[in-house]
Amino acid sequence: MLRLPRTEGVGPFKATDESLKQYQCPQWFRDAKFGIWAHWGPQCVPMCDGWYARNMYMEGSKAYQYHREHYGHPSTFGFKDIIPLWKAETFDPEKLMDKYVAAGAKYFVALGVHVDNYDCWHSKYTKWNAVTLGPKKNIVGMWQEAAKKRGLRFGVSEHLSNYYYWLGPSKLADQDGSHKDILYDGNDPDYADLYFSQVHGTDMRVFNTPDITPAYWQHEWFHRMKDLIDQHDPDLFYIDGGIPFGDVGRQLMAYYYNHNLLSNKKLEGVFNIKNISNLCEYVEGVGTLDLERGVANKITEEPWQIDTCLGNWFYEKGYPYKTIHQVVAFLVDTVSKNGNLLLNVPLMPNGEIDETCDLLLKILGQWLDINGEAIYGTRPWRVYGENIKTKLKATESKNEDDFIIGDRELRFTKKDDVIYVFGFTWPKDGKVRIQAINPSDHVTHVKLLGCNEAIGYAFIDNGLVVNLPKEPLTDIAFTLKVSTNGE
Repeated sequence: MLRLPRTEGVGPFKATDESLKQYQCPQWFRDAKFGIWAHWGPQCVPMCDGWYARNMYMEGSKAYQYHREHYGHPSTFGFKDIIPLWKAETFDPEKLMDKYVAAGAKYFVALGVHVDNYDCWHSKYTKWNAVTLGPKKNIVGMWQEAAKKRGLRFGVSEHLSNYYYWLGPSKLADQDGSHKDILYDGNDPDYADLYFSQVHGTDMRVFNTPDITPAYWQHEWFHRMKDLIDQHDPDLFYIDGGIPFGDVGRQLMAYYYNHNLLSNKKLEGVFNIKNISNLCEYVEGVGTLDLERGVANKITEEPWQIDTCLGNWFYEKGYPYKTIHQVVAFLVDTVSKNGNLLLNVPLMPNGEIDETCDLLLKILGQWLDINGEAIYGTRPWRVYGENIKTKLKATESKNEDDFIIGDRELRFTKKDDVIYVFGFTWPKDGKVRIQAINPSDHVTHVKLLGCNEAIGYAFIDNGLVVNLPKEPLTDIAFTLKVSTNGE
């Protein structure tokens, strides 16, 4: 494979920042607003940890203790032995995709390869793939077929490029106990093609890709990602970090755009990249920004995406889930600032979602059946919100853990001559006060989505006051449809 040439493909995009900035986010992504992600691979087997393939080699960690108790010592039973245990025996992508469509998703993203170096498609370049080892199924291909059949846009994610040291702990040994100094199985040369990582000194907290990595590894990464693109023609390609490997990463971006352009006669592809310090390069304008478990603090000119999870990234028993109120709040806040929400719904090893996730998806779908017109195809209004109580550090640090919507907070979106107003708590006095909408907006009608009653409204002190029904229609979020004459 090292002798295979890399290519930008045939088309207008070249491996330069100037050329890649020709990228324009496609209309479908601007309108879609909500996607579901299956971050699913062999690390889900123990149902114990989001980074099991790494943490099982971290002596004293939760994953290490679990592994010792259930599988044995990592010198003899390592991650290579976990992979065949992933059977996906009841995996039914058709049934799952029906659930995702009913939940309101407009696009779907499948995990292509995580940092565990295991390809979830029929990879041409490594035996560590889902057809050869594990479930013996082309997981990505099955997802793709089910999504396309239902008219969903289809994406893939890769997490390999930015974490060269991630599997480094597999090269270590216990420092104490009965297995002291017995090397873990990552040292076995027979499995060097799986445990590719090197150890970064003695600091196991370091796992990011360094500025200089072996040329062979950069080359292998490129051709595996090209293979993923060639086989599955994704509408969205998500990379877990910035642009890796300098010109090599830029070549892949150019290849993806040119490939997508050739397939669709116009550019319909989205390339997600992140702006994280010490995680390769971020260049504004060459792709669509993704914030992992983050929030934005303003309306952005270009669309962006938050990716987050109902629970842990890989399924973990007992891990606390987000509530439906939190999911809706994230969705509404994100859309009000010109973003999309990509929500990972954890799958159990057998390929099913648990009852809690199933119920949440049903409730979310019911909410979007009523309120979806205020989400899909909308654009930000002149301000994203009012009565902002959200902790400032949440928006400054882009950390979703600090994101809390206040009782009186409002969010806004717009579509044509309509302003949509979201409230998150039914006011005790039944009145919604909206200072951002004033007489100059020429309001002609106000409707509460999901309610057939006429809604009274008036301008008081230059702000719009809307009278809601006495009995709350919902305990989640409600939406006012404020029609104007467009002047």
